[in-house]
Amino acid sequence: MPDTKKFIENLSGTGMCIGVLTSGGDAQGMNAAVRAVVRMGIYVGAKVYFIHEGYQGMVDGGVNIKEASWESVSSMLQVGGTVIGSARCKDFRTHEGRLRAALNLVQRGITNLCVIGGDGSLTGANLFREEWSGLLDELVQSGEISEEASQIHSVLHIVGMVGSIDNDFCGTDMTIGTDSALHRIIEVVDAIMTTAQSHQRTFVLEVMGRHCGYLALVSALACGADWVLIPEMPPKDGWEEQMCHKLSENRADKKRLNIIIVAEGAIDQSNKPITTELIKDLVVRCLGFDTRVTILGHVQRGGTPSAFDRILASRMGVEAVLALLEASPGTPACVVSLCGNQAVRVPLMECVQMTQEVQKAMDEKQFEKAVRLRGRSFENNLNTYKLLSNHQMDSELPHSSFNVAVLNVGAPAAGMNAAVRSAVRVGITEGHTMFAVSDGFEGFCKGQIKEIKWGDVGGWTGQGGSLLGTKRTLPAKHIDKIAEQMRIHNINALLVIGGFEAYLGLMELQAARSKHAEFCVPMVMVPATVSNNIPGSDLSIGADTALNAITDTCDRIKQSASGTKRRVFIIETMGGYCGYLATVGALAAGADAAYIYEEPFDIRDLQSNVEHLTEKMKTSIQRGLVIRNENSSENYTTDFIYQLYSEEGKGVFDCRKNVLGHMQQGGSPSPFDRNFGTKISAKAMQWVSRKLKECYREGRVFANTEDSACLLGMRRRALVFQPVIQLKDETDFVHRIPKEQWWLRLRPLMKILAKYKTSYDVSDSGQLEHIVHLKTKDISAI
Repeated sequence: MPDTKKFIENLSGTGMCIGVLTSGGDAQGMNAAVRAVVRMGIYVGAKVYFIHEGYQGMVDGGVNIKEASWESVSSMLQVGGTVIGSARCKDFRTHEGRLRAALNLVQRGITNLCVIGGDGSLTGANLFREEWSGLLDELVQSGEISEEASQIHSVLHIVGMVGSIDNDFCGTDMTIGTDSALHRIIEVVDAIMTTAQSHQRTFVLEVMGRHCGYLALVSALACGADWVLIPEMPPKDGWEEQMCHKLSENRADKKRLNIIIVAEGAIDQSNKPITTELIKDLVVRCLGFDTRVTILGHVQRGGTPSAFDRILASRMGVEAVLALLEASPGTPACVVSLCGNQAVRVPLMECVQMTQEVQKAMDEKQFEKAVRLRGRSFENNLNTYKLLSNHQMDSELPHSSFNVAVLNVGAPAAGMNAAVRSAVRVGITEGHTMFAVSDGFEGFCKGQIKEIKWGDVGGWTGQGGSLLGTKRTLPAKHIDKIAEQMRIHNINALLVIGGFEAYLGLMELQAARSKHAEFCVPMVMVPATVSNNIPGSDLSIGADTALNAITDTCDRIKQSASGTKRRVFIIETMGGYCGYLATVGALAAGADAAYIYEEPFDIRDLQSNVEHLTEKMKTSIQRGLVIRNENSSENYTTDFIYQLYSEEGKGVFDCRKNVLGHMQQGGSPSPFDRNFGTKISAKAMQWVSRKLKECYREGRVFANTEDSACLLGMRRRALVFQPVIQLKDETDFVHRIPKEQWWLRLRPLMKILAKYKTSYDVSDSGQLEHIVHLKTKDISAI
């Protein structure tokens, strides 16, 4: 290995004592973070203590501060809330309370704290750190601790993780619990939409979020709400008339329902609250629509954490322990946050100050500034919502005379319809005439092409599968007929939404430009496949929904063994040769092993895994979970692994197997996939518009450069347009996977949390980034 790499083996936590607590409001995923801190801490040789009931437990001491063991965090990954308890503590706000807390920590040798909570909890932790040396001096003077103890415990290190469903903390794209809260909201909205449609009703829904409109805004994007009210963007004067006009206009378009989403902190331009009852009375009075109010309340905090939150919390928990291992006396308190798909460290107080600035800007009615301070992700959510909800009449739209075709190619993936809806509406807003191609390239060559209008894609965001129809057929064998259809319909640009076949198809269309001038038009691909195997993009539309299907099923399967004898489950996932679903699903479900093609294994590895599970089963752990990617090995099949485990585990555990199959492709898209599909597709259409203007010369569109046929993918922290021809060298065409895959770095983390000794590259860790620097790298993908 190169010398530049740094491995976990070189970082020792021997002699360290870490306290972990959850404070403030609870959030789904907190338990996953606690589990990761405990197991990573024990892995590096540290002692880890639960501090029950948050700061109150730290002040009260006694049984509230208890040493954690590896087994004590088993079976908590899928549990919502926080099993170690959380409480708002008045005592900790007093100097006397913090003095008692310091004594309790010193008595147990704890000088490292992982605090999981909101901005108030993290601000309190930083104050405690700043006062630490003074508190110890007081304890020495009162004789409660010795001078030697004061010197040994002279520095308190703090690492924060933001656990809050509100996503109101600056410095991170997502806080632990936000994605799960969105799941609860969307489940309710999807259910309400069916009853609303039956009775032609208007529903006004209030969602949580305190003074932050993130949940309201993103759920409005995810369900295609007619109107949304958030505190960062109070409606302009006369909004009541505009809203009623829009609701009646939608009804006139044969839409049988209306959905209005209101953030609990929604205000008008005068900072006066806008309540659900006010809106209901307005709609009834002005339009006479049958209107109902639903306040979701604490249901948004409840339930099991989503796959995203489990993975986010696990990664943050591990990163928090690494931050404590590397901390020196001069290291400032930091927060582990998410930027793109990377875990980074940001100075705690910079984040807190920025978060306070948002509220200050809103109090001073500087609402545009408040939106900017929320971060580019929030700003792009807002801009995308405005773009997609602003239905202008044909006479008001610019007319570009460009025809743009949209098609789905490859296997269906949840979120494809949200992407199509977004492309159609953005395209119409840009002045293009949009055409929908049914059944992929096969339908293209048969002329299954028709114009698609704004209202035609209403209600598509929540629909699973592909409403346009999709086939795996590649264009090469039908290239002449497709060129003819391009000419007949005068198609000036193509947007292809799909998986590996879409990627190959775009390459074939580009290669055909030398023979067919019809393909000399801007072409862009948006990745959509559950396998997440597209070169040039870290994430694909549909993968998150599939992960949630795997995680939910694994939870149920593990629960089925409750109260029975020791049992190991062998689960087979989809993905072709790509092990993304197996690996990340294993991390989210708390699996003991995951077999994938990218990491070859042999009979010795299988035997080692069986022995490892046998040892674990001799403790209090009663269930084991092993996940296998469908093409991980030609010979070590799911049946073979099942029979091997059954035979070798005789007398210790028995086995069951389950092939998940196409259930991973079905179901309603997750909130993440709806929003990712919506935003990435909108960005793709804006690129198409720019390219059409650049390439329009002498009355026609002509584009034959490499950068006129691109894939739009998420790379680390940014959405990037990449010419497909340049991605060839990054592709393993035989196995239909990228040659390098970011998620392989998560495999050691999965193994560590399953109690394996492994090598873990921490070269990317330890980067303390300032929030101003982070904002320049912020992305619109999350």
